[in-house]
Amino acid sequence: MCNQKCSVAGLLIAGLVCLFLPAVGALAASEDKSLSPYFKVISENSGAVEALPLQRTSAEVDIAGVIADVRITQVYRNRGTQPIEAIYVFPGSTRAAVYAMRMTIGERVVLAKIKERQTAIAEYKKAKQQGKRASLLEQQRPNVFQMNVANVMPGDTVVVELSYTELLVAEDGMYEFVYPTVVGPRYSETPVASAPDSERWIANPFLREASPTPYSFDINVDLATGVPIQALISPSHPVDIEYFEKNSARIKLKQGESNSGDRDYILRYRLQGDEVASGLLLHRGDKENFFLLMSQPPKRVVAKQIPPREYIFVVDVSGSMHGFPLDTSKELMRELLSGLRMSDSFNILFFSGGNQVLAESSLKVTPENIQHAIKMMENQKGGGGTRLLPALKQAMSMPVLDGTARSFVVVSDGYVSVETDAFEYVRANLNRANFFSFGIGSSVNRFLMEGLARAGRGEPVIITSPSEAATAARKFRHYIETPVLTGIEVDFEGFNVYDVEPKSAPDLFAQRPLVMFGKWRGAAAGQIKISGYRGEGHYIKTVDVVDAPSPVSTQALRYLWARQRITDLGDFEKLSPDSERKAKITSLGLTYNLLTAYTSFIAVDEVIANPNGQNRSVKQALPLPEGVSELAVGGVVATAPEPEMFGLLSVLGLMLLWSLWSRNRRKPCTYGSVG
Repeated sequence: MCNQKCSVAGLLIAGLVCLFLPAVGALAASEDKSLSPYFKVISENSGAVEALPLQRTSAEVDIAGVIADVRITQVYRNRGTQPIEAIYVFPGSTRAAVYAMRMTIGERVVLAKIKERQTAIAEYKKAKQQGKRASLLEQQRPNVFQMNVANVMPGDTVVVELSYTELLVAEDGMYEFVYPTVVGPRYSETPVASAPDSERWIANPFLREASPTPYSFDINVDLATGVPIQALISPSHPVDIEYFEKNSARIKLKQGESNSGDRDYILRYRLQGDEVASGLLLHRGDKENFFLLMSQPPKRVVAKQIPPREYIFVVDVSGSMHGFPLDTSKELMRELLSGLRMSDSFNILFFSGGNQVLAESSLKVTPENIQHAIKMMENQKGGGGTRLLPALKQAMSMPVLDGTARSFVVVSDGYVSVETDAFEYVRANLNRANFFSFGIGSSVNRFLMEGLARAGRGEPVIITSPSEAATAARKFRHYIETPVLTGIEVDFEGFNVYDVEPKSAPDLFAQRPLVMFGKWRGAAAGQIKISGYRGEGHYIKTVDVVDAPSPVSTQALRYLWARQRITDLGDFEKLSPDSERKAKITSLGLTYNLLTAYTSFIAVDEVIANPNGQNRSVKQALPLPEGVSELAVGGVVATAPEPEMFGLLSVLGLMLLWSLWSRNRRKPCTYGSVG
């Protein structure tokens, strides 16, 4: 065999492989690939490109009465040697009304403008190409936002601030403020090739399990209640609390907690005497007047005759539930099952990539059946994808038992991307059944878990630590024993109201206020009558409008009303897209300066910082939420080469081919015999 011939062939093959590997790799990566998050390993390199541009995220929170106003600060810095576009996907409250944004570069401050989404995107791309620093804030889900910051030059520090407001509603006398910190990975089967731009955020990089949070996190809360504070805790983070008076306090993170941005920040407080804000707030504006009605329902009356109930538990046992979430689910299910009455019936459907049921139809509550269910639950390990929609469809198709009140209970961390499809299916098939959800995890997808409950006229429960499982289960059992108030009607007498949200009130199952927003004309006069039925019979409560306060701080009511209207329209838009409804949502966003699915904030600095407009897009890698296993992202590190590696391989291929050609030209091959 000719050694030279083999050497030439080897060089030829190696050169061609190196030359065409980038194209082959890119083709393989794009074909038959679904949207899914991936791991990103931050390696020590030359530092040409900043891999983690987000340096710090912090929040200043002012809670006055029942309204929270939040200002988020994100600091981006380019420590590399090339201009970059920083892309950061982050969560928000499902109830947030985002109303302002501004960008600061050095001493220059640029106030963002709210614009129709496609217009904002076009202006951002134009500014990016022109070399101007620009920031774009988009809503990908009601609780998932994306920030793009273009032309962050080497050495630049860009500060972006956004403001939102939200209403806090007490449950059983306890108020809760939640500040989400990280977007959990989403399971998706949507092919990359056909995925719309609004879904591409799902394919976001994550750091390996137990990796430290790559940016610092801080949050400060100023709380003023007007009523003495009875209890104040943060179950999620170690905090320092400084009381100024009996009804006001400042809450700070303890020192050393700057890397705790991998789980939701939760603050809970109870007022003296378990007092829950109840009454009417008014805001008189230049063009429109707004009101907020919060009416505390009567205390629970346990009915003597409760019909038999059927509970179907739909339990997530996918990869993202491995570890703490699934362990907590097991504790929760033990508590729930052990508390069922002998007149009840139940079933369990376990779902991940496929489904498994306890029984083909619901079982009667007996010690043997309960023990069998607990044992089956204990044997679940967690693994595979999160196929929620097929699970819901199978649960809905289970035979209905005559004479029973059916309730579905979904237990999951919500790490799926089919939120709107799930809402649609629940609304289309729920009929008269109640629907509840348990979100389990340190950073639950609240949009899904709260939305499922809202779509099914039920209530969500969020569990962020194993210690809460038993309490949550007992609370849930107590919650569903009997409605507190049914057949609710709200009548406005002598008070000229319009655009009231929601248009009708659902049954109340817990000790929490009835909440309504709306507008009013003319004089603040008349009465509001709230009526309904409870165990003891007819119930009625009257609120005098003339006694309602209208402090300056209630200007937030205009944002909250608009957000409520947008949420209501958005739910119907997901069920049945309509150009007129889309136009209404867009108009509300533009009129009230709010971020929506169809409006975005855009800020452009007119100074040209990068004349050639070339940017390297860098997706900020996120930490896995605390307690979430790597199985949520498949547990495999992405090995696709960076663009620089593609170029290096191509150059190497050309060098090998040149060496082959030169060698062949100088030394012709001579053939010899074998052996």
